[in-house]
Amino acid sequence: MNKKKTIPVTKPSLPPLEEYTELLREIWENKWLTNNGPFHQKFERALAEHLGVKHISLFCNGTIALQVGLEAMGVTGEVITTPFTFAATAHAIHHAGCQPVFCDIDPKSCNIDAKKIEALITPDTSCIMPVHVYGIHCDTEAIQRIADKYALKVFYDAAHAFGVEEQGESVLTHGNLSMVSFHATKVFNTVEGGALVTDDPGLKQRIDRLRNFGFVNETTVAGPGTNGKMNELQAAYGLLQLKYIDAEIEKCHRIAERYRTRLAGVRGIRLLEVPECVQHNAAYFPVFIDEVEYGMSRDALYEKLRKHGIHARRYFYPLVSSFECYSDALRGSLSEAEKIAEQVICLPIYGGLSESEQERVFGVLACKF
Repeated sequence: MNKKKTIPVTKPSLPPLEEYTELLREIWENKWLTNNGPFHQKFERALAEHLGVKHISLFCNGTIALQVGLEAMGVTGEVITTPFTFAATAHAIHHAGCQPVFCDIDPKSCNIDAKKIEALITPDTSCIMPVHVYGIHCDTEAIQRIADKYALKVFYDAAHAFGVEEQGESVLTHGNLSMVSFHATKVFNTVEGGALVTDDPGLKQRIDRLRNFGFVNETTVAGPGTNGKMNELQAAYGLLQLKYIDAEIEKCHRIAERYRTRLAGVRGIRLLEVPECVQHNAAYFPVFIDEVEYGMSRDALYEKLRKHGIHARRYFYPLVSSFECYSDALRGSLSEAEKIAEQVICLPIYGGLSESEQERVFGVLACKF
């Protein structure tokens, strides 16, 4: 009996190799590899137009983008964020010299619970950093009201939210700044990469200087910046990816709908709701396991899936707040986040996932074998 092929939780979409090779020829000819080259400039403009935003600054990765964004806005002291996220969110706050403060989540959306933010604000609070988890938008209006009341900055970790729109407007336009990731695991990737999005041209200028060592010109340094630039190979790759991203997202939507149809009647499995006003990117497909109703814990299901060659992921488990390096971080009660972290499992989803592979996933989830 032949061993079945492993199904990963995600698989990156790549542009046609022959088309990328043509762009590489141009790079080889002009020998401009980094430092705001022609592909970098083209990609930045094309990406802003595609996403419907005013200003974009490209980065080598999303983590550096988060750090530079905090510095560019002059954020100090405490930053209120969610524990239900990837470690990079809190790490960036730490490396920017700030203190993460963990707020509980809304179990329905898995996003930071706006109703619990205000109680965590102190005289040292300068910023709120929510995360659009799984590309589902936060309660942006409530968060902005709190920020305005206390004169706080709002910086969205929108790593999951490429192309996501709420009532026809990009979710990346909320707050003072948003970061979107182009890591290989994301629905839109440049192998590694990320970007900061803002409506403020002055903030865009500060960001661009800080990502390039703080240089204003050849002889003037405005401050201690870093090297966060995206190189020409990544930018050319990203420019080409834009041609195919809409088709990739549409494939993911069809897969997500098939999951929703087939799993709707399985007791003990809760699906994440996508609001009707949201144009989603279907980049993740999380489900939540009620151990009593389902008859199996999330971790037991995780191991069962792996036994059948299906690599689901427990995004996000454990909570960032449970890491030893954040044991002294300030926090409120995190009871909802703790509960969701024990229930969540993200199923495989990517444009190349076949119907037969999805059937294998359904078979395990429905306890057929």
